[in-house]
Amino acid sequence: MTSETSPTLDRKPLRIFLLIAFSLAWTLFLVPLAFKNADPQNRQIATTIFFALGMWAPGIAAIVATKKSDGSLANLNLKKLGPKRFYLWAWLLFPILSVLTGVVTVLFGVAEFDPALSLIRQSLATLPEDVPLDPAAIVALQVGAAMLVAPFINTLFAFGEELGWRGFLLPKLLPLGKWKAIILSNVIWGFWHAPAIVQGHNYPGYPVWGVLMMVVFTVLLGIILSWLYLETESPWAPALAHGSINAVASLSLLFLIPGFDIAIGGTLASVMGWIPLGAFVLWLVLTNRVRVN
Repeated sequence: MTSETSPTLDRKPLRIFLLIAFSLAWTLFLVPLAFKNADPQNRQIATTIFFALGMWAPGIAAIVATKKSDGSLANLNLKKLGPKRFYLWAWLLFPILSVLTGVVTVLFGVAEFDPALSLIRQSLATLPEDVPLDPAAIVALQVGAAMLVAPFINTLFAFGEELGWRGFLLPKLLPLGKWKAIILSNVIWGFWHAPAIVQGHNYPGYPVWGVLMMVVFTVLLGIILSWLYLETESPWAPALAHGSINAVASLSLLFLIPGFDIAIGGTLASVMGWIPLGAFVLWLVLTNRVRVN
């Protein structure tokens, strides 16, 4: 079900939202450049902090735009959850798609399956020899945490984005038609990541093409997140899904021999990741869960 919308596009809140969402986030995304001469650990800490803060820019923009356009914050459906079954989809779908991404990566010859868990062994090799750690146990703990704990912690940060992109922008664009609103909102979401992508996030080695690759990824992923929003009319379901994505998107890297191009395979954002994402989107369309109209 979708909420009823005005037949005309209300441009004022859209302009306010986009101005704040982009200017605030891009400022925060660019701050790590000031740490380019710092040691790698401090640079990574700064990047993590400012990128995490930037994730809340769309949420802040949604709140300000709603208030400035004389709207009620109740319109953002913060107190609404919707049908509970969609939270199972939000939580469990992306671990499955992440595993399928690893399988596709191996099948297409982009990387090789690594039963020896070389990535973990390399990391453990940097620790003192008297620390007895089993690589298989470490992987089990990481997988368990990524599936059971991290999605809910990540939701606190992902909610900022989902309140903006799905909770505000998507409904505001619905007068254009459902599919136009879904595609346009997710193209905007993809380009919003540009400063982070240029710095090597998600697609290292592809500072320009990476932005376009990110748009492809956000459109495919955003169709799924939009489906969750439209079914629940709540930003909480896509926020949980976004938190799950951030937790498991790179999970298959634990089981692949290091050294391959992660822009091409291994992660949900990679080219190989587009295949399971696209297959699920196709399933949504063919089963009329997201109707083409």
